[in-house]
Amino acid sequence: MDALVAAAKAEGTLNVIGLPRDWAHYGALIDGFSSHYSIKVNDLDPNAVSQDEIDAAAKAGKTKNAPDVFDLNMTVALANARSFAPYKVGEFDSIPAGQKEIDGLWVQDYGGYMAIGEDTAKLPAVTQMADLLKPNFKGKVALKGDPNLDDNALAAVMMVALNVGGTLDNIAPGVAFFHQLHLKGNFNAYHATQSSVNSAQTPLVFDWEFLSRVHTADIPTWQVTILGSQVLGTYYAQAINANAPHPAAARLWEEYLYSTTGQNEWLRGGVRPVEMAALQTTGTIDPTAQAALPTVVGTPLFLTPSQITAARAYLAANWAKAVG
Repeated sequence: MDALVAAAKAEGTLNVIGLPRDWAHYGALIDGFSSHYSIKVNDLDPNAVSQDEIDAAAKAGKTKNAPDVFDLNMTVALANARSFAPYKVGEFDSIPAGQKEIDGLWVQDYGGYMAIGEDTAKLPAVTQMADLLKPNFKGKVALKGDPNLDDNALAAVMMVALNVGGTLDNIAPGVAFFHQLHLKGNFNAYHATQSSVNSAQTPLVFDWEFLSRVHTADIPTWQVTILGSQVLGTYYAQAINANAPHPAAARLWEEYLYSTTGQNEWLRGGVRPVEMAALQTTGTIDPTAQAALPTVVGTPLFLTPSQITAARAYLAANWAKAVG
């Protein structure tokens, strides 16, 4: 670490991309890293989404303006692993095996679970998936996109499947449930947005818990519930650009993110750090931040790349027929 810190300080700069300061406490993470190591942090494009990050790196090539590190959704991370430099942080062994590439090409960093968010001033609180088939929910149940195209929506259908007899290898019961919602008129085909939630056009939305909790700022009666004994995890991943212009700073940044300091900062930002179980075991977790998260009962599950491929194939053949 002493050698790494010295090399990173000599480079003096870190290029990040796609890290808005108000997203997952990245503002505090960037400030903490920069202050602690006296390294300037440049966010090349705070509003870049995952594929934008990869495109920016490809365009910049080996120039000094290329991003050093990425923060990516898993679809993009898996599709571009050959563009990453392998690196194992000091806490690598504390990260669950299913949440990292074996050589450290990518490592999941923070995330959460798929959940149901609803305005309880307008709808009864959901306690089981079958509640959504009741007349109270007519035209109220929405997704954020087409599950054939949108990772969030695919995860939502899989979340439903896990609650109605499906498995990570079998999304069919989830599609069948949405077919029942469609037949009863409860499924709202409009893709939910911030404005549609605020206007009550989509008062119940399947979403990643962290994104769903954002609605509480505008709707005090918005409730986020993680159902069932099998909860579906959705996480982002860190990776280092193989053409990083500041390779030492890139690696030091990763060490900072996966340290107790970095992991607890993500937790304070309302997301679940990948080392959360390890922090609980060692007693180094921020208890106040932990208590602020929705309660989870049961076993966290994570889709493998092959399971995602199989789910997409089933959706391509059956989703449109199921929901009209």
